Amino acid sequence: MAETQRAAGATATASSRKRWVFPQRAAPEEVKVAVRPVEREEREAHRSLAVPFRGHISGGAQPGKKIIIFGHVDPRPDRFYVALTCGRGTSREPPANVALELCARFRERQVLRRTCKSGTWWEAERAAPFFPFIPDQPFKLEIRCERSRFRVLVDGEQLCDFPHQVASLDDVDTLWIKGNITVTKLA
Repeated sequence: MAETQRAAGATATASSRKRWVFPQRAAPEEVKVAVRPVEREEREAHRSLAVPFRGHISGGAQPGKKIIIFGHVDPRPDRFYVALTCGRGTSREPPANVALELCARFRERQVLRRTCKSGTWWEAERAAPFFPFIPDQPFKLEIRCERSRFRVLVDGEQLCDFPHQVASLDDVDTLWIKGNITVTKLA
């Protein structure tokens, strides 16, 4: 009798599995829903933010605030930019006052930092202890706002400090991202 119950259970289990593997024809009043596994790239594409990206920094870049960008470098990158600006500017370019612009250049393996005041760009800082971005790899870029500077970390390692030239961090209210990356999350 135990063998009969096991055989009946195996048949029920097999028929249950069979129903999922080979869907049965639905009755006319039922609605069929197609479900298929989502590939990794498709999942990432659904979670990504459109680049170029422009977004508001709520409350401005106050001391103690962190701006965190989770992203993925394109497989064949040239460069990408992250900028903290005073004002939204136009849809094409940032406004005349840029508190910090980071430009990752892959050919030169440099991360340039510069500022723009009243439409005039200052000399770029180029020195950095390492180049943290790798083609086709994810990264976490963190910009910490402090009273007199921005501290930039990539994947938890300090890349640089950049003294800001703006009168008030509260005026820094917009984040710009453009170039050869995919942004998966902002925090």
